[in-house]
Amino acid sequence: MRAFLAAALLAASLAGCARKDPPPKPAEADASATSATAAAKPAVAASQGSGAILFLSADTRGYLGPCGCSENMRGGIARAAAQVQSARKGSLPVLYVDGGNSLFGEQRLKPGQVPQEERKAKALADAMRHMGLAVRATGPLDDTQGVDFRKGLGLPELAPGAVKLLPAGERKVGVVAATTAAQLAEASAQARAQGADFVVGLLDVTLDVAQQAVEQPGLKADVVVATRTATEFSGEENRLVRSAVPVVALQSKGRSLLRVDLAYAPQTGPFALQKGQDDLEREAAALEQRTALLDKDINLPGTDPKLKALKQGKRDELVARRQALLDAPPVTPDGVNAFTLRFVPLESSLPSDAEAVALVSAYDADVGKMNLAWAKAHGQDCPPPAPGRAGFVGNEPCRTCHEDAFPVWEKSKHHHAWETLEQVGKQFHLNCVGCHVTGWEQPGGVCRLDKVAGREDVGCESCHGPGSEHADAPGAHNIIASPGESVCVTCHNPENSPHFDFATYLPRIVGPGHGKP
Repeated sequence: MRAFLAAALLAASLAGCARKDPPPKPAEADASATSATAAAKPAVAASQGSGAILFLSADTRGYLGPCGCSENMRGGIARAAAQVQSARKGSLPVLYVDGGNSLFGEQRLKPGQVPQEERKAKALADAMRHMGLAVRATGPLDDTQGVDFRKGLGLPELAPGAVKLLPAGERKVGVVAATTAAQLAEASAQARAQGADFVVGLLDVTLDVAQQAVEQPGLKADVVVATRTATEFSGEENRLVRSAVPVVALQSKGRSLLRVDLAYAPQTGPFALQKGQDDLEREAAALEQRTALLDKDINLPGTDPKLKALKQGKRDELVARRQALLDAPPVTPDGVNAFTLRFVPLESSLPSDAEAVALVSAYDADVGKMNLAWAKAHGQDCPPPAPGRAGFVGNEPCRTCHEDAFPVWEKSKHHHAWETLEQVGKQFHLNCVGCHVTGWEQPGGVCRLDKVAGREDVGCESCHGPGSEHADAPGAHNIIASPGESVCVTCHNPENSPHFDFATYLPRIVGPGHGKP
């Protein structure tokens, strides 16, 4: 009777895929959302003197873009490309550098994942080339399919301990890669000896380890980027540690870029982190806080559509204002070599580069066909449950005793979870399907993309557990009668459902016969 308590809960945001973010907009066609940004751009070219602009990405973890399960999700290689290409329309040289751990999301793939993940890595590599990638470091998440596969992508790479000097107008930027503090210090000293005026260290460690590394004697870097996060969900925020050598950690999964603005004095010399940007940073932070509050309201289940549209319009306005601040040229004292560090959140209302959009669209078109073909040729049915263990049986056996619960479930978004994937052509994407079917890769569930029938949507057993034993001998001992929050967050996680709140979402999926008398 309560067989659906958590099941419907999952889809309250999963089915957000139906709305998703708006389709990516080519930069040249996005006049409304970026009017404030466009107004600021002439000032960049006109008022900024000698200098350069660096964009850095890291810890992308194989993400071409957000899944779209919630409103206004950040990220996407097409939005990143638009930022870089837009900056190149100005008068200053622009460099794009990647810190690594970008090509794959995990170090070991199951056989069925290989076609999709290799195709995705190739799409990411093509997009980086389109963005004019100058050089990139590598990390464990780049070598998931082996060194030969990584090198076969043909990207300009920097081995650990190596140095790359990049011309940046009147100065040279040194990029160094390292895996240890000692290696970072040695490589940065080599970069200085080779003539680098500004040195960026790409350190394949987490932020806390990088903070210790910048205390290493002999370090000659101007800024250090920690290029990996400890776990899948530990890179949810952009972080800047203002130590003697600033340390940066980017929001993971391609959701933000780091922008470094260099201002050159007439004479060469050391660079100083510009201290006069406090007001700008405070204003940008205030705008981000207001945006986050609107995000929570917009994602609230049951919000009136007209009110939602009004809040969305206000949100887009705040994003445009913040982007204008990020694009504005930093004010630096005369006669000082200075640099500023700015995070560029890749918000949903920002423009997307048309060529990068085409690369992602080609991937989407290919990968569903590839995965379905692999399943038909190599897929194996789910194994039967082990002796004494329950297996998944689908919704229909539940209906026999719990008919009164079905009208509640059928009105929920969980009932349309599979449909939301079909609407956007992602029903055969392995990154998505697991939270839109019942019993993914479980005995009696779905183990082949070509055999989903009967297990579509977020059904009873998604929350109440496999029901074969309960169907044979109903009892409270062989079913999860009242699933808790821990069940929901397997899909309502920080990535797919960042605004999920158990107490708020729960009332959306209960009703008479399903959690209520």
